Amino acid sequence: MTVTLKVEGMSCGHCVKAVTGAIQALDPAARVAVALESGTITAETVLTPAQVAAAVAEEGYKPA
Repeated sequence: MTVTLKVEGMSCGHCVKAVTGAIQALDPAARVAVALESGTITAETVLTPAQVAAAVAEEGYKPA
């Protein structure tokens, strides 16, 4: 499943690593792409959109 989320608060490489790691901790096979310019995350994953949003929120970012 492809999950795309708008996320507030991402601005740097550390942000990319944090959200990618949070998603891959729940689904190690997930492919995650983060676009800082648009503030979006796109993940090819078995996780639901709610699970992806929760993982991102746990890292301190705000899914919109």
